[in-house]
Amino acid sequence: MATTTPAGALSPSRRADGGPARLLVVEDERLLADMLLDALSFAGYDVHLAETGSRALTRVRELVPDLMLLDVNIPDLNGFAVAARLRAVADTTPVIFLTARDAPDDLRDGFLAGGDDYLTKPFRLEELRLRIEAVLRRTMPTRETGGDRLTVADVVLDNASHQVWRGGREVNLSRTEFQLLRYLMGNPNRVLSRAELLLGVWDQRFETDTSLVETYISYLRRKLDDSSPRLIHTVRGVGYALREPRP
Repeated sequence: MATTTPAGALSPSRRADGGPARLLVVEDERLLADMLLDALSFAGYDVHLAETGSRALTRVRELVPDLMLLDVNIPDLNGFAVAARLRAVADTTPVIFLTARDAPDDLRDGFLAGGDDYLTKPFRLEELRLRIEAVLRRTMPTRETGGDRLTVADVVLDNASHQVWRGGREVNLSRTEFQLLRYLMGNPNRVLSRAELLLGVWDQRFETDTSLVETYISYLRRKLDDSSPRLIHTVRGVGYALREPRP
């Protein structure tokens, strides 16, 4: 991992009670784990460590972290398996994978397992901090969160309770799925490009070679848009839109 000033000018996110964001680092390489613990603690986060996949699952239940930095190649359960097990029990803890793998298949597997971001080794601490804050900004509840609701057709999204209903039936979404739906509902009937969605939902200001947007659109469709009328539309070569059904 390339070294740089760990704290920089970026202020760490804080929990709704005013405490520092809680991070769980899952890394079995002791030198790297110690460097991450020291650098992120110095930057102002509440940082904890797990060295195996099974220990990571236990620590998530104990700590309820705001974000997990999850190495892929860890003992007993690899990082993809850990994330998949969490998502299987509706645990929406945000995950940033840390790995030396960078093949397209590995990137796809990481996002399909429920990852929110993916950082290949070696990486700079400054970039890691930016990625952490980008994920926390869209996933952490804040003291300013209002009780406003968004409604499009028979879909209702409640910001305060982080709940979604369609036709009176509650739909369970992950944090990222919720953020994507909120962005679509905040721009009803408007075609949003892939670049707009990457910026508005993932805070990514550049195109990537992953199918991040397409993957999460497909998740939303399976969970929310599995009955008529269909609300999420693809405009080929342009982007996606959440549209009110025609009379």
